[in-house]
Amino acid sequence: MSTAAPPADWHRLDPRTVLVTALVVAGVVAGAAIPVTLGLTRLFGFPAAVLQVLAGALLVIGVAAGADRVRWHRTRYRVGEERVDLHTGLLLVKRRSLARDRIRTVDLTANLMLRLLGLVTVRIGTGEQGSESTLVLDPVTRAEGERLRLLLLERAATASPGVHREGELAVLDPRWIRYAPVSFVAPMLGGAAAGAVMQVSDWIGAQGQVIEWVGDRFRETPLLWTIIVLVLAALVAGVVGALGLWIEMWWNYRLEREAGGTLRVRRGLFTSRSISVEEARLRGVDLVEPLGVRLLGAARLDAITTGLAKDHEARNADHNTLLPAAPRTRADSVAADVLREPDTPTGAALTPHPRAARGRRLRWSLAAVLAPVLILTLLGALLTPVLLWIALGCAVVAVPVAVALALDAYRALGHALSGRYLVTRSGTVRRSTAALERAGVIGWTVKQSVFQRRAGLLSITATTAAGGGAYTAYDTDASEGLTFAADAVPGLLEPFLERSPKGA
Repeated sequence: MSTAAPPADWHRLDPRTVLVTALVVAGVVAGAAIPVTLGLTRLFGFPAAVLQVLAGALLVIGVAAGADRVRWHRTRYRVGEERVDLHTGLLLVKRRSLARDRIRTVDLTANLMLRLLGLVTVRIGTGEQGSESTLVLDPVTRAEGERLRLLLLERAATASPGVHREGELAVLDPRWIRYAPVSFVAPMLGGAAAGAVMQVSDWIGAQGQVIEWVGDRFRETPLLWTIIVLVLAALVAGVVGALGLWIEMWWNYRLEREAGGTLRVRRGLFTSRSISVEEARLRGVDLVEPLGVRLLGAARLDAITTGLAKDHEARNADHNTLLPAAPRTRADSVAADVLREPDTPTGAALTPHPRAARGRRLRWSLAAVLAPVLILTLLGALLTPVLLWIALGCAVVAVPVAVALALDAYRALGHALSGRYLVTRSGTVRRSTAALERAGVIGWTVKQSVFQRRAGLLSITATTAAGGGAYTAYDTDASEGLTFAADAVPGLLEPFLERSPKGA
């Protein structure tokens, strides 16, 4: 049911934005106050240092709150029948406007403080590159944010009726948290935690004491075991951090299909997020299986869609993820529901690629690991035999791993046509099975190196305005790859295939 367009009256942001700014700045100042106070104590004594820090903190908080009060006073927005306008600025007034028929995303986010106050940040975007394609209303009340989301994403229901239900498509299963520690985030967070300990200890002038304390704990321990224990400690810290990050990002997760053909993802523990994807802009899905998650039989599901937020901030917020890492069968069933298909294209039987593709991956992997081994061997022959032993150890460990990854990468290769979708799969550390709507393909790129030509292979890429913009079937048989492209989008590739020189 369509609602009438609202009168084009100007509205202000919520005035509690000043309170939010003051509290945020107060938190930042409180974190910086401790090291600053310790530094000033050496010069002026503790009482004087505390007074100076307190005065400075009040000044900073007051200036920030005053500046935000001016921003609030000078910011206004309106939603007209054809455009959304935002005016802001004091000396340099910015007037920005988006055509309503170009708006593709209206996302709501709220950190813990905004949630306690009943506020949200609204991001209205066209899905194009650059910050000029996005209007940010920060903050408005949650009711106002929901009103804007429904109003600006209002579309006539065009989806054909079928067996796939409306409403809830997926909801959080707490057991999915077991996939968080096997992601690549865990070792990264572990390394970050170790670096943070050293950095903070350096700020307070205690780095030497920290190193000395660690040395005392392992004074009687062999160096190898010391390294192993420290690495394990970092990994444990990384696992704890990965679990906490997963809970923060995916708690309260829910995937819904709303009336009018909009998919909505809601998630977040402290910072709540609401992300909307129009089905009219959906061009397929990408089933992503990072190595650790895949070993446990799980995968996550990403949307391949046009017009999804592409500005810098949104790109870092997993805006295209429809389902977090979940059992593969569950990911396939959600993909079928999202695409309104009886059988998911991501589960289609794929055409394997020739054995020549396996040889190429073996050569690449072995070259990648043997090159540094060769360098170490040469340096060992010239400088010290220790490097020769290091080269031997690297070869013993790295070569089997490289061979296993190369064989796994070959087994992952495949392509197929499944109903309205073309499917490509590749990758080993990050395996991707992309099901792209054939109607969304706008061109083909065919690449064939000298080595591929000798092996009878080529790589063929479907270009599209959606998702990553390109989806490639790597190292296919030359004739199979061209036939795959010609059958996927009839008439798009044939004119180029027919231009073979006569008499060749």
